[in-house]
Amino acid sequence: MEVKAIIEAILFAAGREVGINELVMQLEISQEEIKKAISEMQEEYKKENRGIELINIDDSYQLCSKTKFHEYIYPILDNRAKPKISNAALETLAIIAYNPRITRPEIEAIRGVNVDGCMYKLLEFGLVEEAGKSDLPGKPMTYKTTQEFLRMFGYKSLKNLPELPKYKLDENKQIVIDEIIEEKNSQE
Repeated sequence: MEVKAIIEAILFAAGREVGINELVMQLEISQEEIKKAISEMQEEYKKENRGIELINIDDSYQLCSKTKFHEYIYPILDNRAKPKISNAALETLAIIAYNPRITRPEIEAIRGVNVDGCMYKLLEFGLVEEAGKSDLPGKPMTYKTTQEFLRMFGYKSLKNLPELPKYKLDENKQIVIDEIIEEKNSQE
């Protein structure tokens, strides 16, 4: 059986991420065999000067164009203006990424401002989604990032996010920057 060719055809035709369990069921081979074939395919795409790559998002795989060719592809596929994400929306997105199942009031408490507009944009772009109701009073909705977030920012899973810097708070619950800078300088 031409496992790699079949996987490539499935991923190409699907146009979305395909779960490894879907591939196992369709090809009727083990996860290990599929992972080995996909790993070989990823190496082949890297070695050959190709415009596509095979990416891994959690336990799913997708064929997509290489990001370095985005400027050539985007104008052909969509003549609208590129979506812009404001700094405020990026801050909100980062809070949600590092705190899955966080509520809007918790986000607002961290940011110190209303996040209605940011949340609307992030939901519209498909970067965040509702994750269910919280057990807090009033049962507020919780939010988490989506597969689209992982794809857009090039992460396989949220476990691959950069580690947040360690910080200290003073008696007024303000971040103490001087000690962080001194600690960093002493390590260098």
